[in-house]
Amino acid sequence: MARGWEREPDGATGAGLAKAHHFSAAENSPDAETLQLIRKKESIELSKVRVEREIHTAKNPRYKAILEKALTDLDAQLKEITAQ
Repeated sequence: MARGWEREPDGATGAGLAKAHHFSAAENSPDAETLQLIRKKESIELSKVRVEREIHTAKNPRYKAILEKALTDLDAQLKEITAQ
């Protein structure tokens, strides 16, 4: 058999390490409410990037004004989430 492909004894497979890692990851994971806040914040930040990009490429002044209002609203939402 090729080197590195030999079967190790059952105790040396690292199964104990995988279980220990699983439990430590579960203990350190944030709760559902925190995950929801993180996702909402990331969503707002992505929307903000998209709106900023559209502001720079927009040629119609009315559309730019709408986008700037949207950007102001996104900033307000982001401030509200970070305050929590």
